[in-house]
Amino acid sequence: MAHPKYEPKGLSVPSGRISRLARFGGLTASVAGSMAINGGRQLASGQRPKVNDLLLTPANAARFTQQLAQMRGAAMKIGQLMSMEASDFLPPEMAEVLAHLRADAHYMPPRQLKKVLIANWGSDFLKKFEKFDVHPIAAASIGQVHRAKTKDGRTLAIKVQYPGVRKSIDSDVSNVATLLRLSGLLSDGIDIAPYLEEAKRQLHEEADYQREGQCLAQFSGFLNDTPEFIVPDLHEDLTTRDLLAMSFVDGVAIEVLTDAPQDERDRVMTLLIDLVLREMFEFSLMQTDPNFANYRYEPQTGRIILLDFGATRSFDQELVDNYRTMLRAALSGDQDAICAAAMEIGFLDENTLPKHRDAMLDMFEMAMAPLRTPGLFDFGTNEIVTRLREAGMQLGADRDFATIPPMDTLYLQRKIGGIYLLASRLGARVDVAGLFAKYV
Repeated sequence: MAHPKYEPKGLSVPSGRISRLARFGGLTASVAGSMAINGGRQLASGQRPKVNDLLLTPANAARFTQQLAQMRGAAMKIGQLMSMEASDFLPPEMAEVLAHLRADAHYMPPRQLKKVLIANWGSDFLKKFEKFDVHPIAAASIGQVHRAKTKDGRTLAIKVQYPGVRKSIDSDVSNVATLLRLSGLLSDGIDIAPYLEEAKRQLHEEADYQREGQCLAQFSGFLNDTPEFIVPDLHEDLTTRDLLAMSFVDGVAIEVLTDAPQDERDRVMTLLIDLVLREMFEFSLMQTDPNFANYRYEPQTGRIILLDFGATRSFDQELVDNYRTMLRAALSGDQDAICAAAMEIGFLDENTLPKHRDAMLDMFEMAMAPLRTPGLFDFGTNEIVTRLREAGMQLGADRDFATIPPMDTLYLQRKIGGIYLLASRLGARVDVAGLFAKYV
């Protein structure tokens, strides 16, 4: 069944708790109705329908996607994460439909946008600007970005949060979790309650643009000595919890480098991998969202533009030290030390079955290949990303597997996995061992 084409357009964000709850209720009823019809058809033809097969259909995925795209906020954010990080476990048709959530979101119509701006800057806010583009240059799950020029000559990117996002986070997360439980995608042995609470906490942080502005300023300071990177300047006078004002920096998608000369691809990925190491071992502060859209490229200068610091997370020294210990053990091939460090970090625990422990250690061995390769490691010809994904799929598909690491570890692994994927996409060659030697 073909699904409707997804096209971003100006749609009001449902901001009230009742209106958002009604949309979830309508979605649940629609999906349930579809399941009943399809189940009845299968029974009539002598088949015994399975709940998962009735739920995970292209039509239901399209309903899910359309509703989350219009709601935006935490509901859409979780849908995006599902499409990015669980797509290997979903039917191909559903993964394809959910992938539309990673494209530009619907945007607020001008009337709703104006209400948000007046609420934050006052009714005379236009007196501050020479020009304010009503049509956004980007729209995502929590907010949209507008280009503007102030009367005093500053060219800015203004991130505007959708109304009602913060108030709806807790209920959105709980409602999406209910749909996930119904889908049967979650292992029976996994207690997701702590992770739902963490998801809510993280989303509340991302929805605080003043906090994001502080993280932006911190990274600007950290990278002051690294001219290869551009971090937009924070403009505090126009920043509130709902609005983030930054200097506008023009660039192109980082993926355009797939057609760049090999030396340039190698240089860019060397810088990005080194940045992850600095975030972990020097800053103890990391932008944990590996979305490729958060990296832009300035063709005229070859500099890398870093965007979106809402998911910035600090790590305590104990975690950093445990990772350093595990890396050292992996480089020396000490299996007992690797296992002990993995226990400290939380990859394994006393309840982990031997088969799962062995599978995890095998994945560590695979992931360590770039560190153990002297000189340039070729991400383009090595199948490390594919092999790790296949091993992860096999482990995740085992219903007995119920060990989920602490959230800090998950965020860190997510960032590292995203960087591996980008290096593979660009076909880069990087002296990973040389980069790690400074820290390990």
